[in-house]
Amino acid sequence: MGETNRGNPDPLLKAVGEATQPATQDAVTKQDASRDSASGTPEAGRTTLKEARRKGLLGLLQILGPGLITGASDDDPSGIGTYSQVGAQFGFGMLWTALFTFPLMAAVQELCARIALQTGVGLGVVLRRKYPNSLVGVCILLLLLANTINIGADLGAVAAGGELLTKGFVKEIWLVVPVAGLILGLQFFVTYARIFSIFKWLTLALFAYVITGLIVHPPAAEVVRATFIPHIEFSTSFLTALVAVLGTTISPYLFFWQASSEVDEMRAAGLRTESQRRGVRQQELNAARTDVLVGMLFSNLVMYFIILTTAATLNAHHKTDISSAQQAASSLEPFAGRYAFILFAVGLIGTGLLAIPILSGSAAYALKEFLGLPGTLAEKPRHRPTFYAIMLVATIVGVAINFVHIDPVKALFWSAVINGVVAPPLLVLIVLLGEDLSVMKEHTSGWLSRTLGWAATILMSIAAVVVLALQLRPLLHIKM
Repeated sequence: MGETNRGNPDPLLKAVGEATQPATQDAVTKQDASRDSASGTPEAGRTTLKEARRKGLLGLLQILGPGLITGASDDDPSGIGTYSQVGAQFGFGMLWTALFTFPLMAAVQELCARIALQTGVGLGVVLRRKYPNSLVGVCILLLLLANTINIGADLGAVAAGGELLTKGFVKEIWLVVPVAGLILGLQFFVTYARIFSIFKWLTLALFAYVITGLIVHPPAAEVVRATFIPHIEFSTSFLTALVAVLGTTISPYLFFWQASSEVDEMRAAGLRTESQRRGVRQQELNAARTDVLVGMLFSNLVMYFIILTTAATLNAHHKTDISSAQQAASSLEPFAGRYAFILFAVGLIGTGLLAIPILSGSAAYALKEFLGLPGTLAEKPRHRPTFYAIMLVATIVGVAINFVHIDPVKALFWSAVINGVVAPPLLVLIVLLGEDLSVMKEHTSGWLSRTLGWAATILMSIAAVVVLALQLRPLLHIKM
């Protein structure tokens, strides 16, 4: 990723007669002149833990980058909707899932970051070079489909959040196109460093759910018990909810975004070519791991407090028929007060503005890496039009979903099903990459990474089988 790639020019440039690629320095002029990055240094591409300790709090903030943003983007409006449904339907009974999924999610994202840091290229490139193109291609096409559905649902959720905050004065449908335009403007015209700075600030919106959880004053003893003692029911509704939680926390688009972000960080620090980026120092790897762990911890903390909030309010008042994040927000006011409602709605808007560009961006990175095309967020749209066209098309289709009266809840369900089907084969390939000495050299996965990686793969495989079985159950006349 990120090579001048003169042997494989941008297809759209070629179609209009621009047969040669722009020079590397010209192509990367969307980057700040100082080559500033969200968390990198010119020498290494990433602030190390030693440097962070020397700088104090500022150093810690510099370490946090791709991992924090990836973790925060996982709590998008569709994820918030899933966690709200779980809390409303099962109360505190599924709080333990936040602790359970944290090590699995962290292990998978750390592995994706490590692969990128060691190889110097995005995940799509490594997969294409190592495995059959037909297998990887099918996975990426399904990823594009799932991401596009999610973009549509998240655009609708952000617009719905605006309608909620204005008490219906500004209609949801009026806001869909402006929100999409704002996000595309960010991706097309704002510098790479500024984009990631904005992403970091948007992660603060997630604290709205932590504050809301504290406002509702949940019963402490019951919360502690539900957090550390797993509650399991062998019913269709519970198993479906458990599968949904797994599918929401370990999503395929996060794999590609994490890896591509790491490569972009190295590019932003001046490591332009693959050979310059290949290989990672242990200090840099430790810093990346800290970033990933903090990001995944933050993501699961937010998940925990969303379940906590809806359990303490909606479930406690027998309001269990929640089907979306915006419905959860509007239902909170009678039980938790105006401030809880406002915080929930603000969080909905902030997380959507963070997640939508990452969904379209991860789709663009995955497809262009698989096809061997150039393009990154650091490069100008006129120099890499194919890369930006992928994001544009995904966003336009997402907008269209909101105008053709597709049921967003059903769309999200099928998106979750697609993600559930795509995740297991991708996880198998990624975990095998982590164990491959020829790819990872001295940075192959240790026993803990292998154990957690395979555990995540097995659980996601079981989840996929359960989802398919639940869908086929009526046809097979199976009772539960």
